[in-house]
Amino acid sequence: MDLPNRAQVVIVGGGIVGCSIAYHLTLRGCTDVVLLERKQLTCGTTWHAAGLVGQLRATYNLTRLAQYTTSLYASLEQETGQATGFRQTGSVAVATHAARLEELLRGASMAKCFGLEVQTLTPGEIGELWPGVHTGDLVGGVFLPKDGRTNPIDTTQALAKGAKSRGARIFENTKVEEILVENGRAVGVRTAQGVMRADTVINCAGMWAHELGAKAGTTVPLHAAEHFYIVTEPMEGLSSNLPVLRDPDGCAYFKEDAGKLLVGWFEPVAKPWGMKGIPESFSFDQLPDDLEHIEPLLTAAMHRTPALAKTGINLFFNGPESFTPDDRYLLGETPEVRNLFVAAGFNSIGIQSAGGAGKVLADWVIDGHPPMDLWDVDIRRCMPFQRNRRYLKDRTVETLGLLYAMHWPFRQPETARGVRRSILHDRLLAHGACFGEVAGWERANWFAPKGVKAEYAYSYGRQNWFDYSAQEHMAVREAVGLFDQSSFAKFLVQGPDAERVINQICANNIAVPVGKIVYTQWLNVRGGIEADLTVTREAPDRFMVVTAAATQVRDFTWLQRQIPQDARATATDVSAGMAVLSLMGPRSRELLATLTDADLSNAAFPFGTSQTIDLAYARVRASRITYVGELGWEIYIPTECAPAVFDALMTAGEPFGLRLAGYHALNSLRMEKAYRHWGHDISDEDTPVQSGLGFAVAWDKPGGFIGRDALLSQRQQGVNRRLVQFALSDPAHLLYHNEPIWRNGVIVGRISSGMFGHALGQSLGMGYVENSAGLADKDFVMAGRYEIEVAGVKVAATASLVPFYDPSSARIKGAAPTATTIAPASGQ
Repeated sequence: MDLPNRAQVVIVGGGIVGCSIAYHLTLRGCTDVVLLERKQLTCGTTWHAAGLVGQLRATYNLTRLAQYTTSLYASLEQETGQATGFRQTGSVAVATHAARLEELLRGASMAKCFGLEVQTLTPGEIGELWPGVHTGDLVGGVFLPKDGRTNPIDTTQALAKGAKSRGARIFENTKVEEILVENGRAVGVRTAQGVMRADTVINCAGMWAHELGAKAGTTVPLHAAEHFYIVTEPMEGLSSNLPVLRDPDGCAYFKEDAGKLLVGWFEPVAKPWGMKGIPESFSFDQLPDDLEHIEPLLTAAMHRTPALAKTGINLFFNGPESFTPDDRYLLGETPEVRNLFVAAGFNSIGIQSAGGAGKVLADWVIDGHPPMDLWDVDIRRCMPFQRNRRYLKDRTVETLGLLYAMHWPFRQPETARGVRRSILHDRLLAHGACFGEVAGWERANWFAPKGVKAEYAYSYGRQNWFDYSAQEHMAVREAVGLFDQSSFAKFLVQGPDAERVINQICANNIAVPVGKIVYTQWLNVRGGIEADLTVTREAPDRFMVVTAAATQVRDFTWLQRQIPQDARATATDVSAGMAVLSLMGPRSRELLATLTDADLSNAAFPFGTSQTIDLAYARVRASRITYVGELGWEIYIPTECAPAVFDALMTAGEPFGLRLAGYHALNSLRMEKAYRHWGHDISDEDTPVQSGLGFAVAWDKPGGFIGRDALLSQRQQGVNRRLVQFALSDPAHLLYHNEPIWRNGVIVGRISSGMFGHALGQSLGMGYVENSAGLADKDFVMAGRYEIEVAGVKVAATASLVPFYDPSSARIKGAAPTATTIAPASGQ
């Protein structure tokens, strides 16, 4: 069969993911699909995968995708006639200490939100389920009976057969040398056999995806690492129905394999591979053994399954797999090149992810948008610096082991740090800052007092920084706090058509006087929230957009792609040019007044306005806005002037009780005010109507806005899910995310984000409450009796549709302080 000159879709890479995408494209009716594989199907990573098919993932939508994968694999053999070896024998995860058990129990609680069957086990029950396992040091475990396993090669062949039966064409031994890009769009590929034009190109090249993507000018941050497992000689009495056993504290998994035992590891210090590129000849290859590297983990595996010590090893296997900087795979259209999609970097969960990932990417290609919130794996979360090979190598040393490490709340990566630093970094460090990382930015999460080491001691309870962050929180509530928020992404939209363009993109009205700040969302045509940000009108033809550091690439890409080609307007990312200091608290006005001659009164400088003022020796933009619910200003400073302004504020702030505050305090403060966080509380699946943000929508502004029709329809019909704030009755329990919300004994949702509210003295959370039988209106929400399940324990909770703290927002308006008490549980 000759290579065609063109196709509607070209898929590069014949692993299980590429074949799944081809399968699902044809299932949707897109049959002009060509898949190109450099050697043979599965020859890169797929062929040597362990074939585990787990269903419970870290988030709701990723779990939905894993559940879909399971159902797909269960039906593939019947559809295609190709055996897959898929069986649902279940999986059991075990814990050797209380913290690991809490992690497993929190996961078990989360599983209930997804309808997954899950059982908690005692050590004795683990021994009955998995005969021969050593249980003497175990404290418990969790069993998922519907988890499965499959043969990776056979399953891939079944997907390929299904795709071909509906018209897809697959070419092996056809290397793609280059993805062709013209005018910012992918238009085809160049192979050794010639050029093939295409409307869409999908990079599923696995370990080769980074290099192939870089040639096309895109960022595909992944790096191969050595991955080890052994297969024993036949073991007497090893049942073929044994569930997969995961011992994360031993970094190991165990699987029966044709009467033998397969044991694999995710070691804490991994071995990156392929730093100088992957050999051209690589196909079904094995890497050299390294028994010394894996010996300590092999010893631990013998402890967990003593029979292993008495059984010979038939195969010691070492093969490469790809890992990303955050252990989440890469999916979606690249921000740099239109019509170029990526599905790669599956972090050793490619088999259990392939079905769902293939389905949603096929939907994305055909429909022009993702079918659900995929931010966790969206390639637009990646920063340009992350294609750096040295960075990827250094981070990969850590990321492989993180799959089985403790998934602590607030855990920070330890490798490849210090990529992006505020100009104030050293000053914050000198004041005891403990830094976390977001999008490469080093950001002060909390400040250690003198004599205390600024490092995390992780737990599921109140961590070592809890009291220090509480003091920062209360300084903002009672006096004044200073945050370095220089990591904000900042874009300028300017030109004669700037107002028309930005007003069409924003749901709120941006046709406001110069100096006005507008809080708004950017919506898609379905009414879903693509971005949550502020827009400041700096001049008649110039607007400044301020958004989160984590969504810098995503939001800037969305902005650029919504500007009509014939519009006289441009968008420029100016993030690096300005530092941002946020001065917040009831005494912020008094402090600021000592350093400027500007009139800061309510009359002269009302909430929601921005002015250029002199501050210390600098000329800055002061914006009276808040994310903490207090009187305060965000101060935008030319980067070169920021250190002097910081020093002046710190010196002048002493009489006013000024305290440096970090991002943990920012999070707890915003939670008391029920301020939403994009990526947790709101996403492209949620609308302003569902999330209580209808006040930020200019329903009738001239010209309308993107998503208006969908939003109007939803407002008219009502919604069956609504974002609600909760306060636990017992402050000993902490909320993080994905804890089940029970209403009158029935699960109606899950917590989207949580934090302890220090001014209120209670654990707080937000989450969507769903009414499966009708509308989630005020009467439905407030009539319920609520409990939040935390690690298997149901805790009574108060629900509210208004913020628990200062529900009238009198404090941000500069009025007299109000009591810090919980608001009545009402929707008024």
